[in-house]
Amino acid sequence: MGRVLATAAVLAAGAVAIAGLGSVGQAADPPAATVDDFQLTDHTRLAHRLYYFGYAPAIVLMTRENGSAASKAGAAGLQKLAAEHGGKGVLFYLLDSKLGDSRDAAAAEAKAQGLTIPILMDEYQLVGEQLGVTREGEVFVINPKTWAVAYRGPLAGAGAAIAAVTAGQPVANARVALTEGRTIAFPEKERAAAFAKISYAKEIAPILQDKCVSCHLNGGIGPFAMDSYDVIKGFAPMIRETVRTRRMPPYFADPHIGTFKNDQGLTAQQTKLLVHWIEAGAPRGEGADPLTVNKTRVAAEWPENLGKPDVIVDLPAFKVPASGIVDYQNMRVANPFPQNTWLRAIAMKPGDRRVLHHVVSNHRPDPGSRPTIPGGSVGSYTPGAQPQIMADGAGAPVPGGGQLNFQMHYTTMGAETTDQSQVGFYVLKEQPKYVKRSVVIGDFALMIPAGAARHREQAYLTFPADAYLYTLYPHSHYRGYHVELKAILPDGSEKMMLSLPKYDFNWQRDYDPVKPILIKAGTKLVATWVYDNSAHNPANPDPKRNVTWGEQSHEEMMYFRVNYRWADETVAKLRNDLQQKLMSSMMVGALDDNIDGLVQAGELRGGMGQMLKARFAELDRDKNGGLDNGELMAMGGRRTMRDQVEVPDL
Repeated sequence: MGRVLATAAVLAAGAVAIAGLGSVGQAADPPAATVDDFQLTDHTRLAHRLYYFGYAPAIVLMTRENGSAASKAGAAGLQKLAAEHGGKGVLFYLLDSKLGDSRDAAAAEAKAQGLTIPILMDEYQLVGEQLGVTREGEVFVINPKTWAVAYRGPLAGAGAAIAAVTAGQPVANARVALTEGRTIAFPEKERAAAFAKISYAKEIAPILQDKCVSCHLNGGIGPFAMDSYDVIKGFAPMIRETVRTRRMPPYFADPHIGTFKNDQGLTAQQTKLLVHWIEAGAPRGEGADPLTVNKTRVAAEWPENLGKPDVIVDLPAFKVPASGIVDYQNMRVANPFPQNTWLRAIAMKPGDRRVLHHVVSNHRPDPGSRPTIPGGSVGSYTPGAQPQIMADGAGAPVPGGGQLNFQMHYTTMGAETTDQSQVGFYVLKEQPKYVKRSVVIGDFALMIPAGAARHREQAYLTFPADAYLYTLYPHSHYRGYHVELKAILPDGSEKMMLSLPKYDFNWQRDYDPVKPILIKAGTKLVATWVYDNSAHNPANPDPKRNVTWGEQSHEEMMYFRVNYRWADETVAKLRNDLQQKLMSSMMVGALDDNIDGLVQAGELRGGMGQMLKARFAELDRDKNGGLDNGELMAMGGRRTMRDQVEVPDL
């Protein structure tokens, strides 16, 4: 998104945080009268941001812990209460703030007990600290109109409190002491007095310099430059709010799943240190200000870790109108590489980030020529994207000659502007050993019902040979809420590869495993997307519409790119045959919802589904009630699939 929009959003968030900061509790403070915004991940790996649910008539939180009979009984009682009030729009959650409680164990207990209420894992204890939680079984009834804690006490009084809040009446007994249940320890609260001694110079500024300053520089994409203590002090409430809601830093991978090279997220210790320092008043303390070195720094024209590109291509200028839908623009430029070339990195430099939605590219050989190395994408861009860096020993191939085609997707912003983007190529000096390839897991037949708040879609690919995964990249449009990638191994076991509890369209990025992940022949990579097509999604273009696959932002995509190399492939021994086998599994993987290798008639939806249904009996040659790869390919499925997934890809 553009810097103007980002600044407005961040400043608005800061205003909310400033209003709520006075309720932050320390050890000697009374229990919170209001609840500040937060985002926590539940036992199913789905994120929940409190203030998103401001439309609810009431929100109920109940504390719990793993392995407790009292917590299990309380959860059963809460689920009964939810059955009585859930139909009225009241939302119910269990809150687990006990240190050491694992999400997997909580999920196992929820499954064994048949719970449908989300268990929010407060692993850093920041939510429990602010609420003043003391023991399991405490119930908090929250009024979303004011974010006041309308009731705090045992479950027995929650029903009356809910009735009062939903009726717009005060709760008769708003605070009832709870004496039963295990106490929950909050070690940081016991040392709250020491928060004022946290060193800005030695502890806080280094975190900001490492995790935030790359964007928050003069001329950077951040809305303000982090170049002094005074700036940080002024924005401290907003920083606290964006950290508690997991919106900043813009790195969204679940820390329990995978480890990635480009991890810009805060560690648990960094998160707690930063929040506690702000809650203590953001004291200046002693020592020189480390951030003042940034006063003379200006955001680099090209990525600092790569430097100036070896070759820079200027794309044609394009005038974007103030309003309306802009057709995709295909800009063709002469290939700057007359000979076969291998790239170590590619960086896209948008001319105007406010209107550039994405860039897709490919190499187009001269008519009649036959490239001697694989061709494909020569760079891509989406909001928040980082430069694409090839793994050690591998390179991205660009056949010599021909043209480079850049498909530009623009969105209007209310004022006319001109975009002229650039592409920077970083060239390998020597031919690499390995070929870095890419493939897209997608569902071109997706259909998201109007108003659906948490609609799921999934698709998969079956790898025909051993391969190493280098990059995982999810992409959707404004309705994308949550995404995961898992591997179903040949023995039937499953392994999670990546999970984004909350997807953010404004910050789309590659996730590069620290070590390439080896997957064995026969492994299925399964991508799962959750979409929010409800009226409560503030970015939703039209919640009254059934949404299908489409190129424009008001439509939707179900897309997951994977960069990899074949274990048995080198530059000297290309395995295009394996690539063809992999691509042939795309169509069945897009349509096969139960992952049994066959597409049944009941799994067919949307326009493509209707077309297949009309020919189902004809295509089902073995009459087993399902269509396999071969039967789908018989109707030209490979070309259809390729046409449908022409989206950002490298």
